[in-house]
Amino acid sequence: MNFTKMHGIGNDYIYINGFSEDINNPEKLAVVMSDRHTGVGGDGIVLILPSKIADFRMRMFNADGSEAEMCGNAIRCVGKYVYDNQLTDKKILTIETLAGIKVLDMIIENNFVELVKVNMGKPILQPELIPVVDSKNPVIDLQIESEDKVFKFTCVSMGNPHAITFVDKTEGYEVEKYGKSVEEQPLFPKKTNVEFVEILNKNEINMRVWERGSGETMACGTGACAALVACVLNGVTEREVTVHLLGGDLQVRWDKETNNVFMTGAATTVFNGVWFDPIIKSEIV
Repeated sequence: MNFTKMHGIGNDYIYINGFSEDINNPEKLAVVMSDRHTGVGGDGIVLILPSKIADFRMRMFNADGSEAEMCGNAIRCVGKYVYDNQLTDKKILTIETLAGIKVLDMIIENNFVELVKVNMGKPILQPELIPVVDSKNPVIDLQIESEDKVFKFTCVSMGNPHAITFVDKTEGYEVEKYGKSVEEQPLFPKKTNVEFVEILNKNEINMRVWERGSGETMACGTGACAALVACVLNGVTEREVTVHLLGGDLQVRWDKETNNVFMTGAATTVFNGVWFDPIIKSEIV
């Protein structure tokens, strides 16, 4: 099976062309291939598939085998993959995801995609749709005890659940210690991604992220969008910010007129490879 390793500012996935490859049990394949010691290494795998309602469809599986609704960094790489590999000549694409259809606007340099702007859609703030067990709408100042701390979270869905808390400094923060504990809180029926945000000024934030099913990652596109929404709801930033993540920067804007969140960032191809494993020899489910 042929694959391509790609990353969006350090959020790395293994991309598989479902037009030419047949895959059995992608949940298991994600666990095996994502292992950074015995596999290719990555935060999960992404299948690029035909769609009846959009230009392409993506399915993504975290490193633990769980299927995720969406990933902002991964979908930028899907756009780059299909354009750079001449599966399309469109510069504006629609991608079907479990979080709905997303629109990509590709910025091309020398016939290759350098940046991708994604319309991430409208943030979901109703607690039952995020989902989170709480009566407030929006969910702000949700107190959760994790290990030896009590946090206040703002909860947002960008098609997948996020819990955002503000910290004095992200550098050196014990993300693994607190992230896993919060992810698995019973208040989150589908678990949650956890963002730790440091406010630099009205137009810049630092963010570290604990991704549901993968652990701490270098970046998270939906998390950056959710973090901006949380910042605006709490009155600590403007509606457009630069989000500094471990893997690089994202430009995120929450449009007041349309209520849509737009994210712009890089997509990078690392290498192509061939995977030999019998678990792929069947049909995609």
